[in-house]
Amino acid sequence: MSTSGKSGYHHGDLRAALLSTAMEMLEGGEPFSLRAVARQAGVSPTAPYRHFRDRDALESALAVEGFRDLLADLGGGRDLPASLPDLAEFAVAYVAFALRRPALFRVMFGKPCDDAGDERVKAADALHRLLADALHRLFPDADASALAVAGWGLAHGLACLYLDGKLQAASGEEVADRVRDAFLAIASVGS
Repeated sequence: MSTSGKSGYHHGDLRAALLSTAMEMLEGGEPFSLRAVARQAGVSPTAPYRHFRDRDALESALAVEGFRDLLADLGGGRDLPASLPDLAEFAVAYVAFALRRPALFRVMFGKPCDDAGDERVKAADALHRLLADALHRLFPDADASALAVAGWGLAHGLACLYLDGKLQAASGEEVADRVRDAFLAIASVGS
């Protein structure tokens, strides 16, 4: 806490502190509002409005953080996939992210974006581009964008089926094996 003579807590980066607090609340299962986030962060109830016009704007910022984290999980400084089994690992990482951070995953994909300039749209596009680049490398003569949508749809669908309890597994490795098998089964149909 600050000892500057004023009451209240002063952050060097209020936006980052609010996002961190909101993420903790979200992933901890706590319902949150801008007021609740402010209270938890130890700032005035109006402080969040300096950075977020409303709860939707805060959720959008959380979604952007989630897309960045997911991209880090998928890319993580690794080379693009050089084979279909390597590509299947993208799907495994995607589903693992969803199962590890379900509340954030639902925020990332739960609402439409405002417009093409929205940071959430740009963050989602980065995910699509990574997958399209990987697919273009493996299938240079195919429509990489269409394949990326199909691959993303498969991974996303599997993630949602697990999150919604429609598919169940005894372990994370069983989930990973099922995701790999599904991805490779679809990929092998066309060959």
